[in-house]
Amino acid sequence: MAPTIQIFGIKKCNDTNKAIRFFKERGVKTQFIDLNEKAMSKGELDSVARNFSLEELIDRNGKQYKKRNLDHMVFDLEGELLADPLLLKTPITRFGRESAIGINTEAWLKWIAASK
Repeated sequence: MAPTIQIFGIKKCNDTNKAIRFFKERGVKTQFIDLNEKAMSKGELDSVARNFSLEELIDRNGKQYKKRNLDHMVFDLEGELLADPLLLKTPITRFGRESAIGINTEAWLKWIAASK
């Protein structure tokens, strides 16, 4: 059975589009979740957070972080990531219990090989 890779990202994000293209070129089924339209659920965020800390998931160099001026604020990281998915680094890819942030072709190739 072919794997389904979940890709959380934004349509206008170059890296998100590279991830989508990477899997498409290899005939791998993907499910794209546009963070502009739908936030990650707590369960999805928890699943990704098994592999990465919440600190690694927040895009401190992103437009949304700067726009909200979060540099000078104390906030609940999980609460902010759930409430404002545009704070996440993208793309976030998931395969079963595994996940990756950004362009991670090494991990993606392992997922594809493991699914055959």
